[in-house]
Amino acid sequence: MSELYADIIVDISHEKLDKPFQYRVPDRLKNVLETGMCVEVPFGNGNKLLKGYCIGMGDICKYDPARMKEVRAVADSGVGIEDKMIILAGWIRKNYGSTMIQALKAVLPAKRSVKKAEHRTVQRLLGREEIISLMGESGRRGQVAKERLLRELAEQESIPYEWVTGRLGVSPQTVSSLEKAGVIRILRSQSFRNPVKLEQKADQEKLLSHAQKRIVDEVMEDFDGGKPDVYLLHGITGSGKTFVYMQLVKEMVERGRQCIVLIPEIALTYQTLLRFYTMFGDRVSVMNSNLSPGEKYDQCERARNGEIDVIIGPRSALFTPFPKLGIIILDEEHEGSYKSESTPKYHARETAMEVARLHGASVMLGSATPSLEAYYRAESGEYKLFLLKERLTGSLPRVHVVDLRRELKEGNTSIFSRKLQELLTERLSRGEQSILFLNRRGYAGFVSCRSCGHVMKCPHCDVSLSEHTGGRLMCHYCGHTEGMPKICPQCGSRYISGFRAGTQQVEERLRQLLPGVRTLRMDADTTRTKGSYEKILSAFSNGEADVLIGTQMIVKGHDFPKVTLVGVLAADLSLNVSDYRAGERTFQLLAQAVGRAGRGELAGEAVIQTYQPEHYAVVHAADQNYEGFYGEEIIYREMVGYPPVSNMLAVQVFSKTEEAGFAMAGRLAGEVKEKHVKSQENTGAQMLPLQLIGPAPATIGRINDIFRFVFYVKSAKYGKLVEIKDMLEEELRRQPPAGELTVQFDFNPIHIM
Repeated sequence: MSELYADIIVDISHEKLDKPFQYRVPDRLKNVLETGMCVEVPFGNGNKLLKGYCIGMGDICKYDPARMKEVRAVADSGVGIEDKMIILAGWIRKNYGSTMIQALKAVLPAKRSVKKAEHRTVQRLLGREEIISLMGESGRRGQVAKERLLRELAEQESIPYEWVTGRLGVSPQTVSSLEKAGVIRILRSQSFRNPVKLEQKADQEKLLSHAQKRIVDEVMEDFDGGKPDVYLLHGITGSGKTFVYMQLVKEMVERGRQCIVLIPEIALTYQTLLRFYTMFGDRVSVMNSNLSPGEKYDQCERARNGEIDVIIGPRSALFTPFPKLGIIILDEEHEGSYKSESTPKYHARETAMEVARLHGASVMLGSATPSLEAYYRAESGEYKLFLLKERLTGSLPRVHVVDLRRELKEGNTSIFSRKLQELLTERLSRGEQSILFLNRRGYAGFVSCRSCGHVMKCPHCDVSLSEHTGGRLMCHYCGHTEGMPKICPQCGSRYISGFRAGTQQVEERLRQLLPGVRTLRMDADTTRTKGSYEKILSAFSNGEADVLIGTQMIVKGHDFPKVTLVGVLAADLSLNVSDYRAGERTFQLLAQAVGRAGRGELAGEAVIQTYQPEHYAVVHAADQNYEGFYGEEIIYREMVGYPPVSNMLAVQVFSKTEEAGFAMAGRLAGEVKEKHVKSQENTGAQMLPLQLIGPAPATIGRINDIFRFVFYVKSAKYGKLVEIKDMLEEELRRQPPAGELTVQFDFNPIHIM
């Protein structure tokens, strides 16, 4: 029997993940040991027996065979949470293409030496009457901050220190002066960091409708019967999907299970957290990229120790190490942000199903505009489909579709149609709120010469520069900036300017149209700092602005009862993108945007401004008719063989030099053609199950001086594409790419490269 060697990770902390150790596999374990298993191995000079994880096996010895140590045993300690994470990493590596190290780094929480956080509480030492007396004295002296703190202490004996310095805006010096005067004392204790800083408000439990209760009962009946499943909840905007989620989580927690609630992006964290906090208090926490390394580590430890029941966050929250997971919920499951854009390029939907399988948990997908993949699988019986067709409060808004071509012909050159101007003025006079949605980012789309047509481009990327405030031109891909030219560098003409269609421009034009209007802007530029999402959303929710202007992030799941008007500017810009998902994305954006209006007691209206009012994505979005859109879109996908009807593998090549990148893409595409495409052609099959497209330069052929090439392989069978990926990985191991050249794999890509 030939020798077998195993690559073992001994310490699964991020700092050591790039250092696997090779061990010989003894004959007695050759038919037992598998990738992902926990093993016992001798380590170091003293051969101390340590626990490790097998991340790969092969017959090639990488070191001196005489010095090679043997795997001692397969650990017989049951499958713990870390074992499941290793198995999950192996599944991701196989199904999405990456190294095992990259997959492990994606799924494992960072094990770092992090100090425990110090928890501080401000406690009053005097009686209420004395505190009130001091409060009056502070007021007379103009000590506003001190008066504010004393007023709170008059009502409650202790207050969290972070709340005092944060929400109350009292400086540490003021707190210290009161401590020295013997008015208060600071209680200190060590604890795990809790990024959730909310006041707990007991909320009356919502009574579910008959349709909602039926969904909860069926999911829990399956779970209790030992048959957890995958479910798709298709509910129109405002139909109460969140209440279904909350009740499912409540049922799971009562059974001693833990729950993961995924949201598409950080902007939705605040509102989602508020809803769950009213029911679960400190037993709910968040996990996202805004947390410090210490906060992330602490949430993982709290989850592992059973100190929290519910974790809320975007894609990466899926890997929270819950030992007793009961359900994973993906809200707004159609969102593209659930797909990782860095290696490994996993999709949270399929990965959640694998996590649930490892834990014996349920998966609930929810959306008003489900992805075609999810709905296709629900229709084929792979998922169980639930429908919610009525709003709990309010009614669907009345939608006006405005043809911008007609507006221009009739003399209106404003970015606001006459109908939108009329309705905005009406809302402002009635004290109601509006949302203006623009599917663009920045101050301008591009800067061009009106004389010769020259477009200002980034010197490092094949994209146009965008105009920003202060006369700066910026590349949104690599960050390159330069000054705004006064004349065209190509022909010398002075007619050079930006195509202005950004949120700042909309805000300026709105203030000209409606003097005195209070506005808030929410886009990539106004949400850079920690807590900025919460501040903007909270301010709008509290009525501090009449109009919220923003990009895609403002139409995703937010619930503002006072909003009675939504205006969608340049609705069809996303239809012009060179991508087979353009129609689907446009429909989803428009339907979600329209759904933000009329969610309270007041009736809502929406205005969709478009140059293509006849396009089926626009027509069905205005009618909130998902089934109608799906029916037309799936026919198109069937005709061209795109997901979800077929599967697609994108092989992406990145290179410092154009020649090397093109050669590598050609070499790999040639391997696919020779070993897979030609072999099926030789069978004489009339309908070829495998298609090769490319190679060719990417849509944006260069970013930050890196040349990009791609080719696509399409097959009805996902497993066939995994087989091709494995073959190409073996080819790259046999002949590694030279120089600064990398190859990545993307299954069923969300964005065409």
